[in-house]
Amino acid sequence: MSAYDPPPPTLYAQMVALEQSRTAFVLVTLVEALGSVPQDAGAKMLVTAAGRQAGTVGGGRVEAQALTVAAEMLSARDLAGARPRFVNWSLKGDVGMTCGGSVKLYFEPHATAAEWTIAVFGAGHVAQALIPVLTPLRCRLFCFDSRSEWLKQLPSTPNLTASHRPELAGAIDELPEEAFVLCMTQGHQTDRPILHRALTTRTFPFVGVIGSAAKAIVLRRELAASGVSASALEHVHCPVGLEFGSNHPHEIALSIAAQLLTERDRLAQTLPDQPRGEGQR
Repeated sequence: MSAYDPPPPTLYAQMVALEQSRTAFVLVTLVEALGSVPQDAGAKMLVTAAGRQAGTVGGGRVEAQALTVAAEMLSARDLAGARPRFVNWSLKGDVGMTCGGSVKLYFEPHATAAEWTIAVFGAGHVAQALIPVLTPLRCRLFCFDSRSEWLKQLPSTPNLTASHRPELAGAIDELPEEAFVLCMTQGHQTDRPILHRALTTRTFPFVGVIGSAAKAIVLRRELAASGVSASALEHVHCPVGLEFGSNHPHEIALSIAAQLLTERDRLAQTLPDQPRGEGQR
């Protein structure tokens, strides 16, 4: 390495990169080393499905056996539900080495970030209250708005993409089929083209619209007149959010988040072989 080459990323920097890229991994830590052992306590190793990513817990048979345990965890059907694991190995009896020492290793699984996608159209007051509630969850968030000044007020987190769009409806085409769609723009005139595109060209598991009951009647009538089928309109949640709380933006945000989680879990129960992931009125 020349004097001008940047230093390799630290193990912790690589952990962050794996989290941001939604790559599952196991962090193996040597928490105790007694007697004649190939590495000191505190040594760490990152393991992905491709094998050792970074670090070492000693090499040789100890590391090979640790890699086997990590690989078994990574191959589990529900890594998100896997518990951390301690092992205490005698190097002679458990690992097959002639050394007389022992090691205690801690295996910490980090599951792939869930592919629960939530797309929020509109970055206004309720979105500003809702998105900080959702970002700590295992989800991928998108927020689209034509107003860059509102998008700039959103939190900066790896699982949130804030996108400035002069024309919002086109973003519907970029969303995955499993996305939950929330229409929370400045009014039903700007909501309508987004909803029309979402309901006539795609089949999303959840479509919610902020607004009053009176707005819902007008919006449904206009969408039906523009060609949206009655069956598609039946699945639109408007007003979005569970029926509790006041009209305070933060209370509305909580009611929407509660409905999103309720619908996510309801859908997960109808698809038992699928991994569990983790709505302005």
